[in-house]
Amino acid sequence: MDVVFLGATQFSKEMLLCLIQHGIKVKAVFSIPEEFNISYNSERMKNYNYADLRSVSAKHNIDYFEVDSVPGKRLMDYREIFERLKPDLILVLGWYYMIPEKIRMSAKYGAWGIHASLLPRYAGNAPLVWAIVNGEKRTGVTLFKLGNGVDDGDIILQRAFPIAFKDTISNVYEKATIYSKEMIVGVLDNIQNITFTPQDKTKIEVYPPRTHRDGVIDLKKYAVEIYNYIRAQTKPYPGAFSYINGKKIIFWKVRYVENVKYAENLSLKEIFKYRGKIYVKLRNGFLEIIEINYNGKEGEAASIFLSENLSGNKIGS
Repeated sequence: MDVVFLGATQFSKEMLLCLIQHGIKVKAVFSIPEEFNISYNSERMKNYNYADLRSVSAKHNIDYFEVDSVPGKRLMDYREIFERLKPDLILVLGWYYMIPEKIRMSAKYGAWGIHASLLPRYAGNAPLVWAIVNGEKRTGVTLFKLGNGVDDGDIILQRAFPIAFKDTISNVYEKATIYSKEMIVGVLDNIQNITFTPQDKTKIEVYPPRTHRDGVIDLKKYAVEIYNYIRAQTKPYPGAFSYINGKKIIFWKVRYVENVKYAENLSLKEIFKYRGKIYVKLRNGFLEIIEINYNGKEGEAASIFLSENLSGNKIGS
């Protein structure tokens, strides 16, 4: 089994190493720089889950190529390389560009991808982030054959897993990686017997991309919705944020609390200290503030500053 691998994220790195350890012959790796161009955004995009696949490729003597949306570095500019390599399969795992049909056709089995959702739900961008933001209790990973649309190809296999209420994006990302490894290894070991199930394209939900600007918290929402919003965008992502006295506060870790009796007469969005812990009062609940970045101060220093200086202030001010 000769494979050409396309990827650019920490997930990609884990999957690439898994394939190598499993004895799959990876003939070439194509990756994307940490900051890259893309057609739907005039600014360069940043990959917050970036992984350096160049060093992995060098260590294992695999040819490495870099793709970007500029002349000479577009995927189609490498068409002759794909045709020369004649891979059995192109694996697209942690990628940002559409794969042209002429590239897909250069492989015996076409191009396959793993999408971190149970397609046709949560197609498109940042599926795990969107699932947590929306309060989903279950998601999964889907191995599918790439077609001409966005995540709309025939499904090969799916694996579901739970999203616990305490899970952050990092926890869910780890689950998706574990299930993806098990799935791809099992399928490649039995590739002669796989079947393809067409998706119902009328049910495909394509979600938009997210940037650091999408982290601003809507303080009109309920406490549990804001809790989901924060845990969906915490590290390694830029984080959900608001302002206090005009200074930015990024929430890295919070805990949802239904009721704090002490705070019944406080105003919405007010920060207060109770029994040594810091809370903010929101609609239908509270958030205990555990780890933040406030005005450039990180971790414990930020929490101490918050405790000593901001009690009685309001978020969003």
